[in-house]
Amino acid sequence: MSTTDLTMALKRLIVDSCEKDLPPEALSDDEPLFGADARLALDSLDALQLSMALQKRYGVRLTDSKETRRILTNVASLAAYLQDKVPGAA
Repeated sequence: MSTTDLTMALKRLIVDSCEKDLPPEALSDDEPLFGADARLALDSLDALQLSMALQKRYGVRLTDSKETRRILTNVASLAAYLQDKVPGAA
């Protein structure tokens, strides 16, 4: 899977698992997912749902809260993490 395919798959996963009404292609790779500046305005429940979806889809567990915040900063950081941790992710 190419990096472009991975980032698009992650955008779909984020929008679907967090039940947001935004086309996945409207998200940029580097826009924040959480916080005041985030269009999606994801919260802690969304982070839990997303973590569960990532575990189910890619077999990764995000257990350290500080590391999880860094990984889920934006789509690009999540894609980089998966490329490093999951063989064949990209």
